[in-house]
Amino acid sequence: MQRFTLDQLGTLLALIEEGTFDKAARSLHITASAVSQRVKAMEQSCGRVLVQRTTPVALTDAGSVVLRYARQVELLEADTLRALRDAGPAGQAVRVSLAVNADSLATWFLAALAGVADELDVAFDLHREDQEHTLSLLRSGAVMAAVTSSRETIQGCVTEPLGRMRYRAVATPDFVARRLPAGLTGLSAAPVVTFDRNDDLQDAFLRAHKGRPGEAPRHVIPASNDFARAVLLGLGWGVLPEQQCLAEIAAGSLVELAAAHPVDVPLYWQRWNLSSPLLDAVSAAVQDAAVRELCAL
Repeated sequence: MQRFTLDQLGTLLALIEEGTFDKAARSLHITASAVSQRVKAMEQSCGRVLVQRTTPVALTDAGSVVLRYARQVELLEADTLRALRDAGPAGQAVRVSLAVNADSLATWFLAALAGVADELDVAFDLHREDQEHTLSLLRSGAVMAAVTSSRETIQGCVTEPLGRMRYRAVATPDFVARRLPAGLTGLSAAPVVTFDRNDDLQDAFLRAHKGRPGEAPRHVIPASNDFARAVLLGLGWGVLPEQQCLAEIAAGSLVELAAAHPVDVPLYWQRWNLSSPLLDAVSAAVQDAAVRELCAL
């Protein structure tokens, strides 16, 4: 197999980030035909189909392997330029792709990035995904690091503990009076707020306290802050991160349903096992923020 050129790898990155050959061509200031020729040359070189010509384009399994390689080359190039005290052409900050769950994104994670974006001259590309599903983005090469709830370390990566994100089952006092006058006894039939179809926190709470998931109406609110607001407005009960409910509990606008039984979700930072000062600095910032904001494992 012939080696891929930097132009070819950069073209694959642009194609996946832009989604179509025409958009990739515009971002690279070349023709769509040239984009197609470079991708075809890569496929001929490795003897595998890398890109499915759909709209938007999709990677094959082989394409995911090459995409990961392309992102690693991009990261190493950025580290080299920084070591030479050359930030590169103006506006060409290196893109750092990370996967993070919505609750971390809404509570503690952005503060970790705010302190290093300018210092490192990076542009963060965040993929919001459930903490149980971020590993798939690492495997595909779409991201170089991820917040995950799994200790499983995928090939080519290392895993570091972050801490436990603590959740509380809460509802408004009015909701409790109307729907739960006997406490947790009627919880299975009470309307509940869930984040999306993958959100298992409410069902896990029910299984722990009632032995089975509920059969009540479910309000699906797929945004962390809006989810918390829906609970605060009394649409249903829900399991919220402490950062989004402790002040409201103290103020009396929310009531804990089982104060002695919080729901803890362990979080881990999984990243490429690659020597990179830039990725090391991002990882250190995330670890520092986790120590401040999460419970210890």
